Amino acid sequence: MTDARPKIAAVIYNPIKVDLDALRDAVTAEAAAAGWGETLWLETSVDDVGQGVTKQALDQDVDLIIAAGGDGTVRAVAEAVRGHATPVALLPSGTGNLLARNLKLTLDDMPNSVASAFTGTDRRIDLGVIDIERDDRSRDRHVFVVMAGMGIDAKMIKNTDDDLKAKAGWAAYVDAIVKSLRDPDELHLRFQLDGGKPKRATVHTVILGNCGSLPANILLMPDAVVDDGLFDLMLMRPGSALGWVRLWVKVAWTNGVVRRTKAGKALAGERRNDGDLHYETGTRFVARLSRPEEIELDGDGFGKAAAFNAWIEPGALTVRVPA
Repeated sequence: MTDARPKIAAVIYNPIKVDLDALRDAVTAEAAAAGWGETLWLETSVDDVGQGVTKQALDQDVDLIIAAGGDGTVRAVAEAVRGHATPVALLPSGTGNLLARNLKLTLDDMPNSVASAFTGTDRRIDLGVIDIERDDRSRDRHVFVVMAGMGIDAKMIKNTDDDLKAKAGWAAYVDAIVKSLRDPDELHLRFQLDGGKPKRATVHTVILGNCGSLPANILLMPDAVVDDGLFDLMLMRPGSALGWVRLWVKVAWTNGVVRRTKAGKALAGERRNDGDLHYETGTRFVARLSRPEEIELDGDGFGKAAAFNAWIEPGALTVRVPA
């Protein structure tokens, strides 16, 4: 009679984002303490940002995928893990760390994050899936764990200087936001929510959110829950400079500060839609644009989309969280 093989973890890491020596030491120590076997190490690259190497790990029947990188690495790993029950642990190593932030994980403590990967519990969360149709009618499928967006947020990401982002972190987006707000173009779309009546809208931004918290204490979607089986739809169209001020107050102050406590929610009252900002929830959103527009997924640009079909898959991603 032979002993069962020890569990094995695979680390999918972005070499630009991590201190590899320190990470190896921490993972080796925690794996040994937990009685796990030798860890599999797989590096992402420009040509394979995470999907390919994650599939390699899954083919070797690993028991845990550890994503060590930024939001792009986490999204790519989630895309490859879709359809598998293998849990994913997050070692936040990027600028935004959006999913980790929304799960309230520790952001700046690599040893603690590694320890939680081997000793934590599993939590199933929803996964957004999107089919993007390009101008040549070709289609490609991706996932998003935080949000998908078109309009000002996608233009902001396109306008962000990567070198400045590496040096200044989230502050690099400020210049990009200013450039994006100067863009007079609006989105003209026909859309359908959950198979309902087709509608038309002219907006500055449309976002589908699986969760809603961003850096700098911005709570973009105050009612978004990562495991409720729904996405939150946000349509933004301030009609004037005053409208932009009202919107910013609502997002940065009312959502970002007041609504974060029970007392604050009671004080703010029921969330109301208006001409500047409109929220809905759903499970499927289909849209076609009057012209191809920039689209972003989890903070990374994905080129231009002429149309898209997005839906939520409840509990489709298992994430390892602290016990």
